[in-house]
Amino acid sequence: MSKRKLNVFLPLLFAVVLALGMYLGHKMPGANTGAQTLLFTRPSRAPLQEVMDLLKIKYVDTLQVAELQEEAIQGLLGHLDPHSIYIPPSSLQTVNEDLEGHFSGIGVEFNIIGDTVNVVSVVPGGPSETAGVQTGDKIIKVNDSLVAGNSITGDKIRKMLRGPKNSKVTVSMLRQKKLLPIQIVRGDIPLYSVDASYMITPEIGYIKISKFAGTTYQEFMDAMRKLTRGGMTKLVIDLRQNPGGYLDAATRIADELLDENKLIVYTQGKSYPRSDYRCEKPGLFEKGGLTILTDEGSASASEILAGAVQEWDRGTIIGRRTFGKGLVQEQFDLSNGGALRLTVARYYLNSGRSIQKSYADGRDAYDDDIMNRYNHGEFVSQDSIHQKDTIAYKTAAGRVVYGGGGITPDIFIPFDTARFTNVLTAMYSRSTFSNFAYQYYNSHKSEFTQYKDATAFTNQYQLPNEVYNDFKTFAIKDSIRNVAAINAHDEKEIKTRLKALLARQLWGYAGFYEALNKDDEMMRKAVDVLQKK
Repeated sequence: MSKRKLNVFLPLLFAVVLALGMYLGHKMPGANTGAQTLLFTRPSRAPLQEVMDLLKIKYVDTLQVAELQEEAIQGLLGHLDPHSIYIPPSSLQTVNEDLEGHFSGIGVEFNIIGDTVNVVSVVPGGPSETAGVQTGDKIIKVNDSLVAGNSITGDKIRKMLRGPKNSKVTVSMLRQKKLLPIQIVRGDIPLYSVDASYMITPEIGYIKISKFAGTTYQEFMDAMRKLTRGGMTKLVIDLRQNPGGYLDAATRIADELLDENKLIVYTQGKSYPRSDYRCEKPGLFEKGGLTILTDEGSASASEILAGAVQEWDRGTIIGRRTFGKGLVQEQFDLSNGGALRLTVARYYLNSGRSIQKSYADGRDAYDDDIMNRYNHGEFVSQDSIHQKDTIAYKTAAGRVVYGGGGITPDIFIPFDTARFTNVLTAMYSRSTFSNFAYQYYNSHKSEFTQYKDATAFTNQYQLPNEVYNDFKTFAIKDSIRNVAAINAHDEKEIKTRLKALLARQLWGYAGFYEALNKDDEMMRKAVDVLQKK
């Protein structure tokens, strides 16, 4: 997604533009089109500008003009598609950091248990590890500010710990009842988007991509090279709950999987001439068995990658129908420090199909679509999938596929509704699982030294019954109701989740996913499909 300075915008937005008191310009979007900048002038004030001036000068009470302007923008965007959004100045840095793949801070992950900030993990080689911070430390003060107490929030802590690169911050840590002031020099902290990569079998590799950020392609290539050295000849790419991100990251990864100069995707809009994204070079994995895992949380760039693989019959899509976002946004910086993320085009797969679901009934209906899918049974039965686009498209091999609402998998795997009983839902919402795993690990670290890596832990560790019973006692103290009524299915889910969270304490997300996937039905099907190839 490119960023361009917004000077003059489309006629539809003139009222808000003038209300904001900006003189705007807009370079017509579209890579390599040679489009010239179009400048518009408007000598007279628009009615909305007149209203804003009258409110500021004549209204009986003092107004918060900035808030009114933001509401005006939100009101206008509410008449557009659901993905055209205004990003206020207070949120822009966080939004950009997530996609850029890094930020400047001290390099710890924390959670808040009760009124105390606990260090859950320390980034290897990061500023905190260099300064001597350890997992299990409790953050009491940041510089001279006390952070323990009921009013502390994650956002407050993040703002205090983050800062310019090479700036210093003193964090007072409580460790074994001793208060240790530790000075930390902030540095660049990576936000990884490839959460895990490991060998499932001696020939099948696994890569989990959580988003498509500026660093995703390089992370993917690093993972591929590691797995190839480990003997990988077949691959599972996990895109479940991946909300998308940069188009370029998805197309570059697709280029590694598809051969020749195949068309991956093309974009086109009213003021955005068609732009084709094709394979440009020999890929690292153009041959070999391939499966891609998707679900209702796989969106945007995830759907581009899964859709391209499906269109060219390169691999098997396994899981559930994806979200259905086929719109392209560009981000335009505004003079107030915020940004406008505006939909400028749609993307289309090789066959010409669009996977954007309808938003004709408004944003509320659009937002309710996933829940409606669940309610009418689509999550548990492939026969319940309702494709609003009845136009049939064909893959390269002649298989029929449909657009207008996400990528429908080649092999359907139902959602396990039993995973979300009332008692389990309460445990998830109160972070009971992660809080218990953190506390148990920090008081039993020596028990885990026997496991040399995540694979050994996943294959050998079984959660002891006494730990399971300790967890139930912890849950009761955490105000979880009906713990005594936990059934056999709930018990299995609890033990699987706790094992994965303990692996995360030891090996980060790589360990978490390896342990969690051990008995995952979608993973079992992917392995079965690949072993038959």
